[in-house]
Amino acid sequence: MIYLKLRQAGVVVNHKRVERLYAEAGLQVRRRKRKKVPVSDRQPLVRPAQANQIWSMDFVFDRTADARVIKSLTIVDDATHECVAIVAERAIGGNALTRILDRLALSRGLPKAIRTDNGKEFCGRAMLSWAHDRNIKLFLIEPGKPNQNAYIESFNGRLRDECLNEHWFTNLPQAKVIIEAWRRQYNEERPKKALGGLTPAAYAGLLAVRTNTLTIPDSKASRY
Repeated sequence: MIYLKLRQAGVVVNHKRVERLYAEAGLQVRRRKRKKVPVSDRQPLVRPAQANQIWSMDFVFDRTADARVIKSLTIVDDATHECVAIVAERAIGGNALTRILDRLALSRGLPKAIRTDNGKEFCGRAMLSWAHDRNIKLFLIEPGKPNQNAYIESFNGRLRDECLNEHWFTNLPQAKVIIEAWRRQYNEERPKKALGGLTPAAYAGLLAVRTNTLTIPDSKASRY
């Protein structure tokens, strides 16, 4: 990522040199051990072609200095890899979850489908009624198979390693400010190898241009 950010800033440097200096400076982030899933159990995810087709949602937990829980709702757009929102609260139930989604609808719109695990907030009556009223499909992964929700699981790992583990939150308001600042940096400044070195925001803009080009009449769409 550092190599991509240097390239983004116009610095011409060899990636091997960056890696060597990175190791000498001891900048490596200690990786958490992850449970290995047999290849036969993996189910591939198909990335949507447009933004707002499928969102993935999950919860990430942390604590403030007084040992009280922070429950953060994370939402990722599967197509653009953008973090649509991170909402940090002490508690988020089913009704609160639907209110958060309605607020997002005002600024971004809603997806055609949402992928989640089998948590009670996602499977409860409030969420099911909300999705039915708005004609949104709910995709639930199989219990015990987080690899079926790989986009949000990967994002949560980045959030944990690069933000939550790097800060000591004294209170909830401070945590909200720091987490939101990291979310904006992730979308607008952090290049991703999976997106060809683009940031999620830049990639979203590229997808939007491609989509508009394909929907213009007589645009010779068959060439794409």
